[in-house]
Amino acid sequence: MTKKNKFYITTAIDYVNAQPHIGHAYEKILADIAARWHRLIEDDVFYLTGTDENAQKNAQIAKEKGIPIKEFVKQNSDIFEKLCKVYNISNNDFIRTTEKRHKQKVQELFKKVANKGEIYKGKYEGFYCQGCEAFLTEKSLVNGKCPEHKTKPEFLSEEAYFFKLSKYKNKIIKLLENGLVLPKKRANELLSRLKEEGLKDLCVSRTNLDWGIDSPINSNFKIYVWFDALGNYITGAGKKQEYWPAQCHAIGKGINWFHSVIWPAILLSAGYKLPKNVWVHGYLTINGQKMSKSLGNVINPLELAKKYPVDSIRYFLAREVPFENDGDFSEAKLVEKHNN
Repeated sequence: MTKKNKFYITTAIDYVNAQPHIGHAYEKILADIAARWHRLIEDDVFYLTGTDENAQKNAQIAKEKGIPIKEFVKQNSDIFEKLCKVYNISNNDFIRTTEKRHKQKVQELFKKVANKGEIYKGKYEGFYCQGCEAFLTEKSLVNGKCPEHKTKPEFLSEEAYFFKLSKYKNKIIKLLENGLVLPKKRANELLSRLKEEGLKDLCVSRTNLDWGIDSPINSNFKIYVWFDALGNYITGAGKKQEYWPAQCHAIGKGINWFHSVIWPAILLSAGYKLPKNVWVHGYLTINGQKMSKSLGNVINPLELAKKYPVDSIRYFLAREVPFENDGDFSEAKLVEKHNN
């Protein structure tokens, strides 16, 4: 009997600070098409999606709404899971980063890097965008604001733990040059940034927080949410992580740096095999502007599915939005494509 090829595909896990928009459906549909194709050619397919629940912006919104944080993230995570069912997404698992299995796996991953001597204590001083849950350089700001969220980042000065990310610069460059990221132009964007800015060590902890996963080397600190979130791909790779390494991480261009620079470096440090590819798609836009919850110009995919057949929406998004670039969405275009 011929042994089946494994095909493990993931989407990004979604923040649950608000309900899903059509961009979330778009990414899941793209990954679903790939998963269904590989099942047709009789590969052993495992498709993972889920929700990122340990971010500080989730805790902040829950506090503003007066809802206990655990209840808040569960409510919104359930809606993202419903999205998968409504749009006939054929995911094999739906991971939540508040699950016990994930907490254990991320702490194990953190320990492996620490035991290698590549996590050290220091002091972080710099800009932090809560929307991105990311540390930003002053050079990356546009008019003093985060280019992604158009908000002024907070300046932080705090004791922290750092990962020796800079050690992996040359290895990351080689991976990017050898086809880790598709399409090629997305790899070139990262290569340009690496050559212009270099690669600094990464702050991998936050202090004075009551939401998140405790650092296994110092419980006074929480694990930085991106270190936590990226680890979901290993946590969810089957009951014994038997599907790792992933053949494909399907992500949006805004989080390419985290997946194609930081994530491979963490895996190299911890001794894991690397994913084969990171597929980077563009944004869905409305009148040329990025669609996002923070900008308030979103289209609710669950409401859209009440008005139009799901297969028509799936077809429109796959057919009309070019994978490599941004694509504009409108209901008028959807109706026209459906009728024609």
